[in-house]
Amino acid sequence: MRNKQKDLIMQISDRELTFHLYATQFVLLTVAVILGIFLYDDISAFLQQFVWSRQILFYGVSSGIVIVTVDILLMRMLPEKYYDDGGINERIFQNRSVMHIAFLAAVISICEEILFRGVIQYHFGFIAGTLIFAIVHIRYWGNWFLILNILLLSIWIGLVYEWTANLGVTMVMHFIIDFLLGLVIKYQAENQEKRRDVL
Repeated sequence: MRNKQKDLIMQISDRELTFHLYATQFVLLTVAVILGIFLYDDISAFLQQFVWSRQILFYGVSSGIVIVTVDILLMRMLPEKYYDDGGINERIFQNRSVMHIAFLAAVISICEEILFRGVIQYHFGFIAGTLIFAIVHIRYWGNWFLILNILLLSIWIGLVYEWTANLGVTMVMHFIIDFLLGLVIKYQAENQEKRRDVL
């Protein structure tokens, strides 16, 4: 399955890839809105999940930085095959500007956290939110280590939401993880390209 995904990703243009990335997030947000209409009595119950507090720094920012640091250390210690997603993440991030990576990370973190934590976990519980988040990240299914990685990440984000009941915290954490790892992937790809040019 990973090879089929890789072939599809490699065959489409950068413009098509960008369209599909944003379209996927639009679909997730649309599902969240539709479910929210049926599951919430009124919008105030949903909006109460956004609280500006120190929790954002304490849990959101610190967790995001720790997760990225651990991931970078594991990337350096483990064989490359453990992080091999078929080159999909590299294709997604390598040709984007830092600002575009930040914008993409913001869109992803907002849309996914509203659906998986703000709607699914809020109404159906921690296990449902955690498992559905992991299942939706289908591009990792061909690699046991990446499946474990996304499952552990989903568990941690879900636990932080359980502790704080604050979507602002999980959105900030999710943003930091996606943004910083996007930058790591971008600069690793650029460095590999430079090495190839030298050789």
